[in-house]
Amino acid sequence: MQKKVDVLMATYNGEKYLKEQIDSILNQTYQNIQLIISDDCSTDKTRQILRQYEKDDRVKVFYQEKNLGYVRNFEFLLKKIENDLYMLSDQDDVWKKEKIEKSVEKLKNEELDLVFGDLEVVDENLNTIYESFDKYMKIDRKIDRCIGSYKLQYLYNCVTGCTILSKKKYLDKILPLPKSSKYMIHDYWIALIVAINGKVGYLKETYIKYRQHGDNQVGTGKESYQFKKLEQVRNLFIEVKLGIFTAYVENEQQFPDFLKKQNKEALEYYQRLQKIKAFNFRGWNLFYELYKEETWLYFIENFVILNMPFLAKIVFSIRYQILKMLGKR
Repeated sequence: MQKKVDVLMATYNGEKYLKEQIDSILNQTYQNIQLIISDDCSTDKTRQILRQYEKDDRVKVFYQEKNLGYVRNFEFLLKKIENDLYMLSDQDDVWKKEKIEKSVEKLKNEELDLVFGDLEVVDENLNTIYESFDKYMKIDRKIDRCIGSYKLQYLYNCVTGCTILSKKKYLDKILPLPKSSKYMIHDYWIALIVAINGKVGYLKETYIKYRQHGDNQVGTGKESYQFKKLEQVRNLFIEVKLGIFTAYVENEQQFPDFLKKQNKEALEYYQRLQKIKAFNFRGWNLFYELYKEETWLYFIENFVILNMPFLAKIVFSIRYQILKMLGKR
């Protein structure tokens, strides 16, 4: 008999694409599901659409009275899980018919605790933009190198939340979700905790049409590509790492001892880098530990940007002008 799967969907002003996404979930080849939806005070027609689906005994809807934000809304949903397996869903994508079936099959056959996968990136009309999200974001190599290791999430955040199928048994470690960093969101934390404590597997096939449109809260944008100055890129890199390692340190009870020590050292390292304007000669061993899985070129680029900003500023300026002339900026 098929195990029942709870599919969690957080909604907010999603009237334009919501029905198409819900239908794609309810029409899966794997039918033993419960779709749990939490609407975060939508002001459009989202709630009218959801009420139409409440007639389906597979659908359970909660209507928030106060806006939670998408991370807290997912935290609410995580607390509503009833079955041993759960998945996360965005409100504006389209799931291919075999997504749940293939995810459950992978989890069962390889005795995994969490399965995630690649996505097909599409525009608002479902026309393909990128056949592989992971290749476009250049995380496919990191996944290949780190699958099965805690480094998959600890260093790189390779898991896209809407592709996740996971076991409920790690929820006591996952909840409550970290609150201190906008870069440590729900799916990042869920996959990290499971990667540290369990076994994670990857589906290379794409079972989601990952829709990109003007209203996306999280998408494929590469923020650093818009910057014209090295300081902007460097500040973003440091800000992201500070947010992540702050969350790690604040939730140290979820980490093994060797990572607790590294988390504190890394937080101090990035705090120190904030004050460096020319060269930094401390913490090079830590940098190596955090970046050694990267390509040689990425390793060198980041080392120079973070530890030698005076030199990097000159190189970045030249590179930006070349890319601008080539029409790539």
